[in-house]
Amino acid sequence: QVQLVESGGDLVQPGESLRLSCTASGNIFSINYMGWYRQAPGKERELVARISSGDSTNYAGSVKGRFTISRDNANNTVYLHMNSLKPGDTAVYYCRVSTPYDAYWGQGTQVTVSS
Repeated sequence: QVQLVESGGDLVQPGESLRLSCTASGNIFSINYMGWYRQAPGKERELVARISSGDSTNYAGSVKGRFTISRDNANNTVYLHMNSLKPGDTAVYYCRVSTPYDAYWGQGTQVTVSS
């Protein structure tokens, strides 16, 4: 059984920052990619950022320069540092962790950016 526990979602004002975290536990081995996706109301889920086991990163164009993804391999944890948040960043943010054999999703954490 694999569990992903996310935290850090909140209601913030435009321009503020947040840090999301996601920790994987259970019977999980050889994690390659760890990433964050988001889904806004009425929209499809989209990739925000992901990081490989070798620390190679990919970002959506809309967050490049504002968000930073990092990982702690010893603790199977991935972080998303979000700066200069905009109302358009409002969404449920989901953690995703993949191995060569399977992929796992977190339950989601709500980020709301509003004045």
